[in-house]
Amino acid sequence: MGKVYTPATAATGVEEVFKLLEGRWKLVILFHLFDGKLQRFSDLEKLIPGISQKMLAQQLRQLEADGIVARKLYPQVPPKVEYRLTDWGQAICPALDALLKWAEQRDELPKAD
Repeated sequence: MGKVYTPATAATGVEEVFKLLEGRWKLVILFHLFDGKLQRFSDLEKLIPGISQKMLAQQLRQLEADGIVARKLYPQVPPKVEYRLTDWGQAICPALDALLKWAEQRDELPKAD
């Protein structure tokens, strides 16, 4: 059975989720990893123009620490590192899609007087 929320605890819970996704690049990284995609660090760097190596590594470390992204290091030279969403990270995809659809509705609704 799910947790029972009050308006205050629900607001706090959603704020905590938003904090997990805070950061200029985290959502971009997530969208590149959706659908079970496996991406090498160098591929993510190429897919996300404007991100520095340092920032990409930092954002990926935070996502990994939060259990959203899994990292696999291959012991070879040069090093090969791959990233993928965890099952829990993949589970946020429908919620983000729903947010996009919700935002699209704004333009479709009649203007308030």
